[in-house]
Amino acid sequence: MRIAVHDYAGHPFVFELSRQLAREGHDVGHFYFEGDPGPKGALFTKAEDGSNFSIIPISISTPYRKDNLFRRWLQDIEYGHNAAASIASFAPDVIISGNTPLESQKQILSQSRRSEAAFVFWMQDFYSLAMADIIGSRLFGAGHLVAHWYKFLERKLLLYSDAIIVISDDFLPGLNRLKIPSDKVHIIQNWGSINDIPLRHKNNEWAVKNGFHDSFVFLYSGTLGLKHNPLSLCQIADALAEYPSVRVVVSAVGAGANALRAELNQRPRRNLTLKDLEPIEALPDMLGASDVLIALLEQDAGSYSVPSKVLSYLCAGKPILLSAPIENLSSRIVRQSGAGKVTQPGDYDALVSTAIELFLDADARSLMGSAGRKFAVETFDINSIARRFIEVFAKATDRI
Repeated sequence: MRIAVHDYAGHPFVFELSRQLAREGHDVGHFYFEGDPGPKGALFTKAEDGSNFSIIPISISTPYRKDNLFRRWLQDIEYGHNAAASIASFAPDVIISGNTPLESQKQILSQSRRSEAAFVFWMQDFYSLAMADIIGSRLFGAGHLVAHWYKFLERKLLLYSDAIIVISDDFLPGLNRLKIPSDKVHIIQNWGSINDIPLRHKNNEWAVKNGFHDSFVFLYSGTLGLKHNPLSLCQIADALAEYPSVRVVVSAVGAGANALRAELNQRPRRNLTLKDLEPIEALPDMLGASDVLIALLEQDAGSYSVPSKVLSYLCAGKPILLSAPIENLSSRIVRQSGAGKVTQPGDYDALVSTAIELFLDADARSLMGSAGRKFAVETFDINSIARRFIEVFAKATDRI
């Protein structure tokens, strides 16, 4: 089977899926947006990759701008055109596409129809709900009309897809309200790329190079948006300023990272370091250098959004301090696996007190880290995950 895997964001775990599909004998083209600034998987061909695996970056003519809605809309259309043409050149039997703006997804799906390829909508979030939250009260009162258009478009794309993969059963009530046929919907939870994140000793090369080997490190790694409330990381640093060994390290990109940089320019913190994102090759050492891993998700994220960083954190065998809605899947995973502590978004007193609690309790940290790694080893088996995707692809191609 010729499989086009399109992951707009270029997440590490999706690269792992593509490589596993190729190892099983399929011809796989992995497509991603090279202009997206977030964390990426291994973008180069590895020595063990066969000739049946290729990586195809997709670009647009200007730097991507999320802060200008009209320009972003035009760029999403341009990206969709370029992505559809690139995928068409690969001539796949099936296309799976996720993390993709709806204007872009529309063009990729249309291309699948012209090419007579099956199309699998990999639903990582309710995009229309996210857009309603972003623009519902904007555009001089017309934002709700735009939000309604996105709801219409998302439903149309889901109906025209040959199969739909959602990452949690939390999506099912919403899909039912949109009257999406249930026989097209399959649940496959996201996972962490455990093969790319082996356990690392705290005093590793990265830690020594960056001067963190003799510190107690609270680490945040990944995209940091404004809705993550980046200043909560300053609150943790301020609360632990009396402990000379404690460092809060933030390796991030995004509007939240820019806001945090502006705050630190105004009021530097001795114990808070803001760094650029590290490449995937450095991620195991960076995570290994930490003592507690931090993830943030705001209340309006609800049930749908599941930060991939939480799943990567589980692989690292370190305790997790998560601020997220209690009903969110990531919160349920952390609590049920015993991998860390969860606090409610906006409860900064609880976030800070839990950070201090974890700092002072080495035994609890050890138990949580071991529990997280155990969960990852038992759950993130890429062989069984790939088989489930192949089953969905087979059902999708049967609909053509």
